[in-house]
Amino acid sequence: MEKQWVLGAFLAAITVLWIAVSPPDWRTVPFVDADGAASGLWALRQHVLYLSGLLSVGLMSMCMLLGLRQPWMERVVGGMDQVYRLHKWAGIGAGATAIAHWLAKESGGWIKDIWGSAGRPAREAMLAWAGALRSPAKDIGEMAFYVLLALLLVTLWQQLLNYRRWRWTHRAMPLIYLALVCHSIVLMPARVWLEPLGVLFASMFAVGSAAALVSLTDRIGRSRTFDARVESVTSAGAGKGQQPLELVCAMPRDWRGFRPGQFVFLTFDRVEGAHPFTIAGAPETLGCNARGEPLLRFLIKPLGDCTTALSALLHVGQSVQIEGPYGQFDAIGEAGRDQVWVAGGVGITPFIAFLEARQPQSGHVHAHSHEGEVWMHYCTRDAVGDALLARVRQLCEQAVPVVHLTVHDAAVGDFFAPESLEQHGACGLDIWFCGPAGLGVVLKDACRRIGAGRWRLHRELFAMR
Repeated sequence: MEKQWVLGAFLAAITVLWIAVSPPDWRTVPFVDADGAASGLWALRQHVLYLSGLLSVGLMSMCMLLGLRQPWMERVVGGMDQVYRLHKWAGIGAGATAIAHWLAKESGGWIKDIWGSAGRPAREAMLAWAGALRSPAKDIGEMAFYVLLALLLVTLWQQLLNYRRWRWTHRAMPLIYLALVCHSIVLMPARVWLEPLGVLFASMFAVGSAAALVSLTDRIGRSRTFDARVESVTSAGAGKGQQPLELVCAMPRDWRGFRPGQFVFLTFDRVEGAHPFTIAGAPETLGCNARGEPLLRFLIKPLGDCTTALSALLHVGQSVQIEGPYGQFDAIGEAGRDQVWVAGGVGITPFIAFLEARQPQSGHVHAHSHEGEVWMHYCTRDAVGDALLARVRQLCEQAVPVVHLTVHDAAVGDFFAPESLEQHGACGLDIWFCGPAGLGVVLKDACRRIGAGRWRLHRELFAMR
């Protein structure tokens, strides 16, 4: 399910319920009457003030819930990567509507200075016990608003902070949310609590506050977290530049297993926090070590601060925490449709898992994979120095059913062109992509321009902030 549909339906539901509680009074039109009273403007201000506040705290409640990383969320929106995108855009929406709420509050002074207080609606009655808390609740809300904007700015402008520092600032979000819940409960008109809108927000505040406490006590994903051990750490190649790191971890025997293409969150350092990595292999081919412990393999490219330092930090026998698995990127698709796999750089890792699942010796060739032929396009900066290319070629040649491999070598000017996919599957394509974000945007645009109605794009989005 697309994030815009989820957010749109959520915002529309709150808006409709607010209108049901407080329908617009069209008698206040025009905004300023012949006598100079700004009744219409005052009424509009009141609607915008309340509705923007409800939308903002509602979206923050959604953020708190999505931050719990519950497996059922994947089935609703199509994968944990999509859950994170929805979380991010709900946060952006919360910030935008919070700005609208602040502007509506400030506009009271502007309207009064220009037109006076004539026509201003009477103050809404609050809950009986909340009257004495009105002033501190307003102050708390305003302070929380300023901190919220600062944290959102840091999140959107990622160059300001590296991941470690950003993670610790982001941990303040649950505290901001709890402050805004208190602000909302005190200032919400008493009549709202007796309506469906009030029931909805009481439920959201309860769930969101519980989620905030889970986050503050560092219990997110605790039931799906396993203590693992580093089995081996090696370089995946000896070519030019920084080569991918091959990390193999031994899992406890009660590990629940995974499907090819899924990812987990690895924690090497509690201060650094968890990072997502795709499991580079199929369950049947990774097997177990001599102690009967299931093995997981990861191919980690040194792209950021954390991944660049891993080769020096990791050692055999080191303890790591692994949370998961997550993800709906399974390359199964719809029966009867041809498949194209497009991989860029380290985005090849889920496809290695799919290829291993198609090997005759896996014992379950069709259990985790599309049963038809597949055309695979692998984009690499330098085919000569690519540490993974030989392995990918071998897996494609041995795959059952066959996987047709095309390598696009940027070093010799051979770039992937989405238009070339027209030669595959005239009746429709399932396109599975994992790679650089820019290439994903180009491919998505091509699906709309060229393959509208015929091409279906599936992609993994590892933008977790």
